[in-house]
Amino acid sequence: MSPTSVASPVQRLPLLALLSLATAVFVTSLTETLPAGLLPAMSDSLGVSESATGQTVTVYALGTVLTAIPLSTITAGWRRKRLLLTAMAGFTVANTVTAVSSDYSLTMVARFAAGVAGGLAWALLAGYARRLVAPAQQGRALAIAMAGIPVALCLGVPAGAFVGQLSGWRTAFLTMSALTLLLLAWIGAAVPDYPGQAGGARPRLLPALRVRGVAPVLFVTLVFVLAHTVLYAYLATFLTGLGMGGETDLVLLVFGLASIASIWIVGAQIHRRLRLLTIVSALLVAVAAAVLATEPALVYAAAALWGLGWGGVPTLLQTAAGDAGGESADAVQAMLVTLWNAAMAAGGAVGGVLLDVAGSGSFPWAVLVLMAPVLAVVLLARRHGFPDAPRGTS
Repeated sequence: MSPTSVASPVQRLPLLALLSLATAVFVTSLTETLPAGLLPAMSDSLGVSESATGQTVTVYALGTVLTAIPLSTITAGWRRKRLLLTAMAGFTVANTVTAVSSDYSLTMVARFAAGVAGGLAWALLAGYARRLVAPAQQGRALAIAMAGIPVALCLGVPAGAFVGQLSGWRTAFLTMSALTLLLLAWIGAAVPDYPGQAGGARPRLLPALRVRGVAPVLFVTLVFVLAHTVLYAYLATFLTGLGMGGETDLVLLVFGLASIASIWIVGAQIHRRLRLLTIVSALLVAVAAAVLATEPALVYAAAALWGLGWGGVPTLLQTAAGDAGGESADAVQAMLVTLWNAAMAAGGAVGGVLLDVAGSGSFPWAVLVLMAPVLAVVLLARRHGFPDAPRGTS
């Protein structure tokens, strides 16, 4: 990388570029999770069960899982800006088709295509944010870019649920398409371009997996995201079972506001407290699940704890993965993206089975069980995987 392509430590963060990346993360995250706030309405409109409609989250994740690594390899030599614009254009098309489709099969195809675009975006965005700044600023730059996730949860999904109740769920997806068109212009104007890898080198996955610390981070990613998705993908259904179906948008708002607080805390402290923040995040999610399982009347308190635990997790895990991978960081990030979305797909599928077999009340118990090995691995991976601070920080 040329000296002019990296900001010096004394320069200000390139906020316009980073905020456009945060908006791209917002679009990616919201497209994936938007059905969570619209599940009953989508189910009625498409003429299928709520568990079947929940698979719109699963098939999105499958699109990412099946294509992220192959497409990252094929496009490794592409200019980074061209690749980012291509991925965002894919979201525009996929969300528009989803909005106008009245056929369940066509909807699933569109959701799979959105997942393909998501795989391209996720494999690109974290590295793009880190590349915009000097090494000392990379944690903060990544935190800004990843802020799109809690904003999607705080504003996007509740707003989508509100729009769905007011104007129909299709309007929510059309609004996403319009937002992405505006984002394409923003990226074109504000984000600098970078070259791809020379020769489009294929990520070396197996050697990267043997690097000490990588396996614990990937395991925690898989199980933590699975636990979160089992409940989140069916939150509207869970709340309906409590007689609170009309409060889904408010519960999501509380969850999202807490998530924003979480990512702010993580962004400020990650450079010296990576391990502690990861442990606290896992504990908060586990406590929230326990509250929902035993005291469902405390839904809003549990949502706040859940958001405080979950909001900073993407930044924590991507930072831990990049640090553990060292020279193999690109390959580790590709595996993390794949496992993240495999967990999303599995969460939608497992949640559907639990809903049909044990009812919506089983979701918090499933989360609680899954968080036990997450905590155990984080606690054991003290030297490699989840150290006190990322490498190269003080």
